[in-house]
Amino acid sequence: MLKPSERQVGSAPPARASRKSVPSRRPRTESRQSATKLFVLDTNVLMHDPTSLFRFEEHDVFLPIMTLEELDNNKSGISEIARNARQASRFLDDIVSHATTPIAEGIPLARHEADNAKGRLFLQTEAINGHIPANLPIGKTDNHIIGVVIYLQKRDPGRRVTLVSKDINMRIKARALGLTVEDYYNDKVLEDTDLLYTGVRELPEDFWDSHGGDIESWKREGRTYYRIRGPLCQALLLNEFVYQDGERPLLATVKEVSDRTAVLETARDYTHGKNNVWGIMARNREQNFALNLLMNPEIDFVTLIGQAGTGKTLLTLAAGLMQTLETKHYSEIIMTRVTVPVGEDIGFLPGTEEEKMAPWMGALEDNLDVLNKTDDDAGEWGRAATRDLIRSRIKIKSLNFMRGRTFINKYLIIDEAQNLTPKQLKTLITRAGPGTKVVCLGNIAQIDTPYLTEGSSGLTYVVDRMKGWSHSGHVTLQRGERSRLADHAAEAL
Repeated sequence: MLKPSERQVGSAPPARASRKSVPSRRPRTESRQSATKLFVLDTNVLMHDPTSLFRFEEHDVFLPIMTLEELDNNKSGISEIARNARQASRFLDDIVSHATTPIAEGIPLARHEADNAKGRLFLQTEAINGHIPANLPIGKTDNHIIGVVIYLQKRDPGRRVTLVSKDINMRIKARALGLTVEDYYNDKVLEDTDLLYTGVRELPEDFWDSHGGDIESWKREGRTYYRIRGPLCQALLLNEFVYQDGERPLLATVKEVSDRTAVLETARDYTHGKNNVWGIMARNREQNFALNLLMNPEIDFVTLIGQAGTGKTLLTLAAGLMQTLETKHYSEIIMTRVTVPVGEDIGFLPGTEEEKMAPWMGALEDNLDVLNKTDDDAGEWGRAATRDLIRSRIKIKSLNFMRGRTFINKYLIIDEAQNLTPKQLKTLITRAGPGTKVVCLGNIAQIDTPYLTEGSSGLTYVVDRMKGWSHSGHVTLQRGERSRLADHAAEAL
């Protein structure tokens, strides 16, 4: 059974110089081979990323016959693994069918001049027996691939042969046998999720001394703007929030960035009752920044990351109701999430699409209860009427039926986005038509999908790729506001 690794990180490491020159079976490629590595790919690498064949730059790739067998065994079905297995097979067919050299000599991986892959693909063309250590069972696929690696090391002792696998146990076995083995690195957005863009930057104490010498300021539509000049301007990103505490605190958004100048726009204060959003006020700085993004019609894409209880769903729904029912900026709210259970699955659910999704939308129900109680003057009948009106404007959709759709003037909420792959999130975000706002919510510390980690989650991917675009924004919410019990449990447990 293939088991993906719990860590998925960057790309293949650079080549090292060979220790000594060894006569090769193919004299024409002796000098090139002695300077490059040979990577032996486990099947789970191809089924995780079919393009991994082209990710090893100038180095060569070797595929054991058992890897091809496992690709064939896993190609049937509609799962992500089956789709990837089929795509990997197509890539291999394309490479082999256009080969101009014998397979035993290696097939160039580069399909066109723009390809980074400069190495060659080697397929196992002969039986390799008798190289599996005596203490490993012979019939197991993993052990057969380890035997191939041992054979290749003996055949080319002057060349570095590296096994690449996402199976943790296979990597442990290979290391125990003294083999060089690595995880597949190319799919991880960041080495350390602590380096993930937070969307919020604290300005240094001497900021105005170093950046306020030639400052310009003006007012427009109730907002104050500052044009600053200084060394920090180069590091700022569009729609990044900056703040400074003190006697005269500053909360602002970066609206323009050039080489040595930047324009800051003061943020709206949603902690004040007069700026409440559907009866909800921001309780901390990050929530205030989040509402600035959610209520800004110029921002088409918002990502909010935070632990349980930081208010992601509540703020998003409040802003959605305000702009759907009050300002009529959007025609309706569409909410979806990936249906990955925390425990054992409870089986098939009866009913329509919305009825099947209802058990997964407990967060929606809980937050609607809070939002429906914000109007104390409405009375029981008024609240009941408001509840019916809200229900008519919120649609719950399944991810399974999203492909091919186009949402126009909708407020699309993707909850629990940390459980989506980059490909799935791309499919959802590209559903947005004119006038649609997409909001992705999640907590990358609570990933339930078996094949994802904090570094390779689709939510981490979109935060990193969309930062700095003039119509997108991100905030990492730090403080929990659910209850003192929830806050203490999040820290202590």
